[in-house]
Amino acid sequence: MAIVTIVGRPNVGKSSLFNRLTGTRRAIVDNMPGVTRDRLYAEVEEGDLRFYLVDTGGLLPDSGHPLDELIARQVKVAIEESDVILFVIDGREGPIGIDRDIALLLRKSGKPVIVAANKMDDPVHENELWSSMELGFERVVGISAEHRRNIEVLLEHIRELLPGQELESDRETLRIALIGRPNVGKSSLLNYLAGEERALVSDIPGTTRDVVDSIVQLDGRIVRLVDTAGLRKKSHVDTALEYYSTVRTYQAIDRADVCVLVMDAREIATEQDQRVAGQVLERGRGLVFLANKWDLLPKAPKLGDEIRDRIREGFAFATYVPLVFVSALTGRGIEKLPPILFKVAENRNRRISTGKLNRLLKDLLAFERMPCSRSGKALRLSYCTQVSVAPPSFAFFVNDPKIVTASFNRHVEKKLRELEDFSGSPLRIFWRAQNP
Repeated sequence: MAIVTIVGRPNVGKSSLFNRLTGTRRAIVDNMPGVTRDRLYAEVEEGDLRFYLVDTGGLLPDSGHPLDELIARQVKVAIEESDVILFVIDGREGPIGIDRDIALLLRKSGKPVIVAANKMDDPVHENELWSSMELGFERVVGISAEHRRNIEVLLEHIRELLPGQELESDRETLRIALIGRPNVGKSSLLNYLAGEERALVSDIPGTTRDVVDSIVQLDGRIVRLVDTAGLRKKSHVDTALEYYSTVRTYQAIDRADVCVLVMDAREIATEQDQRVAGQVLERGRGLVFLANKWDLLPKAPKLGDEIRDRIREGFAFATYVPLVFVSALTGRGIEKLPPILFKVAENRNRRISTGKLNRLLKDLLAFERMPCSRSGKALRLSYCTQVSVAPPSFAFFVNDPKIVTASFNRHVEKKLRELEDFSGSPLRIFWRAQNP
């Protein structure tokens, strides 16, 4: 599928245009320069026109900030990937020095360029479009992303520059969310898996401030990787922008099939890690623990066993979740991750045969410590059935659901996991009253 990339200096409305074309609010919109510091991918479908739209970080004049150079590298990579470039400027202000610098960069790329002169809310502003011609591009459209003015015209220009595109057949794509605290190596992991510098990598905590989707191939399978801003402790979320990114991370969890909780192997199973893992499982998503920065640990015998013990202790509620040791910097151990991701995704969609469920029911009926009510009424099981997958969910019909205890619920889950491989996937168990 074709790729259309939005570029431009800060505060000209790139993210607003991205949101308008995609019908989402996935790009953070704020008047703080440099708010979109990474690239965002989303799919646009308008009739027979279908393409990936990319929103890039704003190109800033050299301010000496280390992020500016990172953003410039990102935009260059995005331009190289693109089939068409949407060059967004402030139409009312007209081109300024940095716009001319960007135009020079785009002309050197040789890619088709459409100048989108944004903030032209009123047709009277069309008279100011002539100043945009100096940038040296044939296609100039006055638009208002906020009020949807001339968006159809812009789409028509894109359609003309993407002739004869073939619609890809829709297929289910496995969605993997990379989650974890800031600066644990999520972006480095994404870049290693994607084979390019797709997410900003810096030792500045929180450099990935938005959610970045990347379509990559892992072991011959197409998957969508979702990189996130890093989940912060609530006490550290002290600005509206950072709060919005934290909320977005939870939305990314909801969008994912499997989540990879990336942790620094030197600081494993923190209270925040435990809380986030609990959120993933409560939301019914698959989960993989990943201990990153393995290369920074001292070489010591049985160190891996010690970390596994800390994982088991810290995540006592998730002993069925697989653990992978990697170094995203060197690539060590990463080859083990894709097969585990695919296995967890398979387990999350696994069904148990009726015969196995009947054997489970027989075993449970023979259980000697069946729960009883305060009045002495014992729990009686009638039958059970699997009601859904993703995650696997089971309904047990009993005489009185109120009698079921937490310990018995855990016992039933343990028996279910003995029947089939559900590693990495939560299970949901529902207790229903049998009709008299």
